[in-house]
Amino acid sequence: MLSVRGNLGPCSLANKSSEESEKQILLQNQISRRQGVIRFTKLILAMAASSSLASNGRLGLPFASLSKKASLFPSHTSLRWPVVAPSQSFSLKLSKGTQNRSRNLVQANGDAVESSTTTSQAEALEWVKQDNHRLLHVVYRVGDLDKTIRFYTECLGMKLLRKRDIPEEKYTNAFLGYGPEDSHFVVELTYNYGVDKYDIGTGFGHFGIAVEDVTKTVDLVRAKGGKVTREPGPVKGGKTVIAFVEDPDGYKFEILQRDPTPEPLCQVMLRVGDLDRSIEFYKKAYGMELLRTRDNPEYKYTIAMMGYGPEDKSAVLELTYNYGVKEYEKGNGYAQIAIGTDDVYKTAEVVKLCGGKVTREPGPLPGINTKITSCLDPDGWKTVFVDNIDFTKELE
Repeated sequence: MLSVRGNLGPCSLANKSSEESEKQILLQNQISRRQGVIRFTKLILAMAASSSLASNGRLGLPFASLSKKASLFPSHTSLRWPVVAPSQSFSLKLSKGTQNRSRNLVQANGDAVESSTTTSQAEALEWVKQDNHRLLHVVYRVGDLDKTIRFYTECLGMKLLRKRDIPEEKYTNAFLGYGPEDSHFVVELTYNYGVDKYDIGTGFGHFGIAVEDVTKTVDLVRAKGGKVTREPGPVKGGKTVIAFVEDPDGYKFEILQRDPTPEPLCQVMLRVGDLDRSIEFYKKAYGMELLRTRDNPEYKYTIAMMGYGPEDKSAVLELTYNYGVKEYEKGNGYAQIAIGTDDVYKTAEVVKLCGGKVTREPGPLPGINTKITSCLDPDGWKTVFVDNIDFTKELE
């Protein structure tokens, strides 16, 4: 606890009576203690509310860096009203009124700090809603890059946007899609030297592609030697005409019949063990909107469509819950989704605030200086957030 001594000179009480001396000692000690508490309380509240806790450009919880400032106080300091040690108390006790006032001040201090914490959390969650998010690309691994590129360009109508080989790291990336990366959701294929097969697992579902004529696309896939796993027809429990095909590595593509859309690569479907939990996480931590849900009790599953814009104009995430299934095998094929953000540092703090796990702290990537942060949702699905400005520079 803080020790507060009276500020008495050696001769200040020399000619006073014992009773007057005792009263003055009591008065001065009480004044000193109150002044000490006021200074201490102001400093704690300033630390809680100050933006200095958000150093390095990150949102911080009110006491996130309190330990760094611990050296400002003696090691025996606690967040309580300072009490004079017995050896320094001159055998005097605080009055009940003073004790009650001290408790009230400490309570007020605690309420203010709690209010600051709540405000900081509310501000963080509000910032997420205002952030400029966009689905950038989905990353997964393939065993034969050239073969996959041919399938996507010849059967699915994609374009090869760019390709980069990193021999020192022994991998190659290829980006394909239906438009430039600065305005379209695309796929990022990764080929690791010498690895020709991957386990897709049971958690990944499919990618969705919107076309004007499902039958025509399916016939083309079949003619090119592709695998058709579901012939064109209405979706279960609905009217939309769909079909399913597989690429050379076994990744499923749902072909959906729709009117012309600016975003043909329109879905990524992942399975989750608790749909309500996932919806809340993606809304609060990632700033997504819940676009719609559909329950299909006949086939024992529920889906939730989430994203940053309407389904007919932007790519969305389709979360699927199969009744009673809590866990899935993720395999080693599917990797992650990349999302653009204005601030990777704030994003990482919000993810932590919402119970997510940050697997790569925010910061620049070696060599290219693009700032990113990586995190996991409650089911362990990985998302990489990329600084919007840095991503644009990377494409130049």
